[in-house]
Amino acid sequence: MGKNNRLGGRIRYNILTTIVYIIGIILLIQLFNLQIIHGAEYRETSNSRLTRESIIKAARGSIKDRTGVELVSTDTGYSVEIYSTKVSDSELNNSIKKFIEILESNKDEFVDNLPIEVDPYKFKQEDVESQKNWKIQYEMDENYTAEQAFNALKEKYEITESDVKMARKIMAVRYEISRNGYSTTKSVTIAKDISNTSAVQIREQNSMLSGMYVVTEPVVSYKSGSLASHVLGYVGAINAEEYEARKDRYRNDDVIGKSGIQYVFEDYLKGTDGIRQVDMTVDGAVTSEYTAEEAIAGSDVILTIDANLQKVAEDALEKNIKDIAKGKYGEKTDSEAGAVVVMNVDSGEVLAMASYPDYNPGKYSEEYSEDSTGKYLNRAISSAYAPGSTFKMVVASAALTTGEISPTSLVNDNGIYPYGDRQACWYYRSYGRGHGYLNVTQALKYSCNYFFYDMGYRIGIDKIAEYAKKYGLGQKTGIELEGEATGSVASKEYAESLGQGWYISDTLSAAIGQSYNNFTPIQMARYVSMIANDGKSIDTTIVKSIIKPDGTEISKDEINEYVKNKLGLGDTNLEDVKISKEDSQAIKKGMRGVTSEAGGTAAAYFSDLDIDIAGKTGSAQTGIDGEAHGWFVGFAPYDDPEIAVVVFVEKAGSGGYTSDVAKKIIKEYFGMNSEKVTEDKSAESSTQSVR
Repeated sequence: MGKNNRLGGRIRYNILTTIVYIIGIILLIQLFNLQIIHGAEYRETSNSRLTRESIIKAARGSIKDRTGVELVSTDTGYSVEIYSTKVSDSELNNSIKKFIEILESNKDEFVDNLPIEVDPYKFKQEDVESQKNWKIQYEMDENYTAEQAFNALKEKYEITESDVKMARKIMAVRYEISRNGYSTTKSVTIAKDISNTSAVQIREQNSMLSGMYVVTEPVVSYKSGSLASHVLGYVGAINAEEYEARKDRYRNDDVIGKSGIQYVFEDYLKGTDGIRQVDMTVDGAVTSEYTAEEAIAGSDVILTIDANLQKVAEDALEKNIKDIAKGKYGEKTDSEAGAVVVMNVDSGEVLAMASYPDYNPGKYSEEYSEDSTGKYLNRAISSAYAPGSTFKMVVASAALTTGEISPTSLVNDNGIYPYGDRQACWYYRSYGRGHGYLNVTQALKYSCNYFFYDMGYRIGIDKIAEYAKKYGLGQKTGIELEGEATGSVASKEYAESLGQGWYISDTLSAAIGQSYNNFTPIQMARYVSMIANDGKSIDTTIVKSIIKPDGTEISKDEINEYVKNKLGLGDTNLEDVKISKEDSQAIKKGMRGVTSEAGGTAAAYFSDLDIDIAGKTGSAQTGIDGEAHGWFVGFAPYDDPEIAVVVFVEKAGSGGYTSDVAKKIIKEYFGMNSEKVTEDKSAESSTQSVR
């Protein structure tokens, strides 16, 4: 038995040994074949072909209006990248010169960050310390002039071009390559957003353009120029801080949302890049390419705004501001800015949001991001102003709901209120007499200051502040945009926080929308919407939905949670204002009188409007003699409200002057415009590279 086992073991050993020898012989034959027979051929192939990995940039998601109209989309753009190849400096410089000539013949540009100008020679940086640090970084004498530094780089890059301007252009590309550190596997972008003509010519002449490769990439396109610029926002190059926090998903040459929806919803709009394999010869000619990993586009953000209504709002606001400044309605003013918000009174959806001056988000400029004057601020959400007489519905709500007055209670306006430094009604200052006996509805219609002084005196500042907060004033609405201001509600506590006391005159001032009352137009729109729907609270929103690339929809709960975390928001929900139908109607009837009845402060502006609306004007003092901001707030239709409209113009002089903007918006919304808004074929569609 043992003898048989030993015999079987030897047989198995011999078989395994034979197999090993056979495999070894096969490997030796194959090695001989690779190295001796075909060695020269394979070495030539290996030396003449290199495989590089290139990024396929993913398209950003689109931003659309509520009807599906694309406001921001992604078009196809072209950039040029360059890899290191086995060519001399002289050959590389000649390739770059040829590349520059192609671009310039088609009015395209290359990347130029070289900090030296020629003709005359000078440094772009004015700061001497920055110049010194740059020269040290590039191993130059720190005392070099701009010309000496230029010649040092010219020698370093072995540029022999005699034309100094062309030499500088070649140097700019070499400098870009040098500062970004390209290699045989790492490319550097040397041109962005070039024309299709340049792209075709570069591809056709690829054999003469060492290491250069045309990349097809997505380009952010703003379809209607400056339309909704403050809402949409712009994208810009990712900075060091942003890159450090997001390097797991971003490259250091990516763009990122900087403001508006582009900023807030960056995590959804950004797609996932793919990978492309590119085969090149050692001298830089592309031989083949294929996709190793597909790029995945970002999600689409659907807004609540209506593009058509948005355009009407923007155009009407701009015209109104310019008309007021020119003195169309009265004396000329320094008016040059304003805002509009149009809101669905039931859902809180923002149908239009305009701020003037606006800008073109497709033409990104440091002017927008570094604006210290506030010129391009989104005044609809980021600036708070005294509401003037538009605040009187708050005081009316407080007085009625607390039982201080009923809808039929009368107050006799004799012109000068006897308390609080004997403040006069505006009517007395204009006509030398008071309004006489008025109920709350009439007081709103005529905007009687005396009546609301009396309400403020009787109910007190604490109750006024309480109701202002019930309507969401002096509180963030939670709109899905960065930079929303809180504003402030006039109160004893607020005065104390500023180290100030509180007096009866402060209460009277607060009761007509002055004192420390400062609210944003978006807060005012929510407040007017709640007045329109009898105190029902609403959640303000400008985002309807987010659609993933696979067609599925992000839940509203997820969006809300994301926005709260992104913007650091607390609870922005309001409770219903408990006001009786009778009291609410008394207030709304007063607002209807403003626009529809003789003596109403805005009746003259709405006399030709074929719809019954409710409104309130406000002229808020700015603290400068003879200067007042203008407000119009209202809702339509009166009997079955659908939209609230808020118009604000800085230094308008009178709230009534802003009424024309609201009228145009209402006419557009209800289809009463005689001239239909059509696509502006002359509008410039602006683009931004995603690289």
